Amino acid sequence: MTPDEKISLIARVDSALDDVRPHLAVDGGNIEVVDVSDANIVEIKWLGACNGCSMTAMTMKAGVEETLRRRMPEIAGVVAVN
Repeated sequence: MTPDEKISLIARVDSALDDVRPHLAVDGGNIEVVDVSDANIVEIKWLGACNGCSMTAMTMKAGVEETLRRRMPEIAGVVAVN
């Protein structure tokens, strides 16, 4: 993936996460895209109340990963770096 393709992909992922952000914000949380690997694995960072929350695993699968895969089928997975 070229640097320009990577920047574009990260921007698209960030835009797709706007669907999830309002649900996180209700509880004082947010999410940040850290990187997307060459294997199309999205690395995210939980922010605010989401960092350390016991529900992040469920939110990751049912919210973040499902949203990204629905909007961007090329995404292979999502991992949290914190």
